[in-house]
Amino acid sequence: MVEKGHSHGDNAKYYSLRAEAIQELLIEKGICSMDDILTMADQIDSRSPEDGAKVLAHAWVDSEYKARLLADAETALMELGYDLPETAPKLTVLENTDDVHNMAVCTLCSCYPRAIIGRPPAWYKGLAYRSRVVVDPRGVLKEFGTELDESIEVRVIDSSADFRYLILPKRPAGTEEMSEEELAKLITQESMIGVGLAVSPEQTKSI
Repeated sequence: MVEKGHSHGDNAKYYSLRAEAIQELLIEKGICSMDDILTMADQIDSRSPEDGAKVLAHAWVDSEYKARLLADAETALMELGYDLPETAPKLTVLENTDDVHNMAVCTLCSCYPRAIIGRPPAWYKGLAYRSRVVVDPRGVLKEFGTELDESIEVRVIDSSADFRYLILPKRPAGTEEMSEEELAKLITQESMIGVGLAVSPEQTKSI
């Protein structure tokens, strides 16, 4: 079972040492300075799921922007003032449709699009999610309360040190008259990872 509120911390020491080694190598090679690294870290730490939700809500209301976002996410993000660091991994936005549902995972550690939606939830980094989602994606979805029709293809997308993925959830029905700001509130962190769906207007009334 995926424990949403519990951090397993597996391999944490290994990846901490690895990050330190990479940082030292970048500075030694003159690729960046410690100030550059700290500035980048501050920028990433300032991000939250609300940032990603604003971008995706804009894609919902502007089909031309959505096309640009899906084709070249980094350039499209710059249009809205989100300038990703040059050293950041490549970001790709994948759209969930009536036929395909995408889910993001990092089976090796916890690679995650921090530069646009902040820190990953604890369960995303845990071994339970990372190991199970690739063999039983529908089972994991059900644990998050997400049940999809069997006709919908479920694709599990594995992130890596070089690639990050952000999921554009399906726009809920009955939202045609909602403003972009209102739509952004329907897009949750879980829906941007793919374990959940965007919140429907009916659900917001019951919260």
